[in-house]
Amino acid sequence: MHYIDFSFLKETLPDEENADKVISKCNEQYKSFISNSLKDDKFESGCDGSCSCTSVETDSRRIIEIDCKGILGECYSEVSEEIESVLKPGDLVLVGCEDSYDIASVVEVGELVNLKRRRMGLANETLPKALRIPTDGDYKKYYKNLETELNAGPLFKKKVDKCQLNMKLVDVHFQFDRKKLFFFYTSDGRVDFRELARELASEFKTRIELRQIGVRDEAKRVGGLGTCGREYCCASFLGNFKRITTQLANEQNLSANMAKLSGPCGKLKCCLSFEVDKE
Repeated sequence: MHYIDFSFLKETLPDEENADKVISKCNEQYKSFISNSLKDDKFESGCDGSCSCTSVETDSRRIIEIDCKGILGECYSEVSEEIESVLKPGDLVLVGCEDSYDIASVVEVGELVNLKRRRMGLANETLPKALRIPTDGDYKKYYKNLETELNAGPLFKKKVDKCQLNMKLVDVHFQFDRKKLFFFYTSDGRVDFRELARELASEFKTRIELRQIGVRDEAKRVGGLGTCGREYCCASFLGNFKRITTQLANEQNLSANMAKLSGPCGKLKCCLSFEVDKE
């Protein structure tokens, strides 16, 4: 985990201005701890030394970590020195990828990004580019797209009922350049949505992409609180899903009650893999 939300400290500190300073200091100290651990090769990565994560070639580009609601998802992006110098986690940035443009949220900037990428063995791969910080005109267009997304949900459900399709809408995303409107859905099987796509295209006057996702991806997109009281691991920090089996629970002498071992997505909890002995 490379991020901890220290906002809970506001409940213990009555002075709001002082609380913000304390939270900022905690974030900096935590990032410093993670960075030093990665530098000193103490961070637990599960690597046995035989992979390329410690001998990867150097990547000289300036790179930030971003999260985009669209098909880019959580990824990395090239950025110029001028833009990187004013960015901080939580800011929005306009990103270009091939012939499309989208708005993404900044997850992390600076040295920690390079250390994480090196640990993952990433270097010199093709990346989207952070073009600029959104202008007032960009924000106006962005908020208009968000409004369209809100209105698209109910219409999608009406069209699904009309076509008698077994589809559950999870999320809607209108690409910033308005070239594509994405509908993410779950279903028990394959769906013939050709007629649905034609009706949606005639309604919104743009290209329609319907993407079927799994229940774990649904939980990651929707988010929420787990039985532990914390935000879902998949929504807060997990970059990909590991294969989780009941053997992991048996090794920890946990109850065989599947209801307790399953997460909100209905699958075995991802956190079952956190306590596994790697010796």
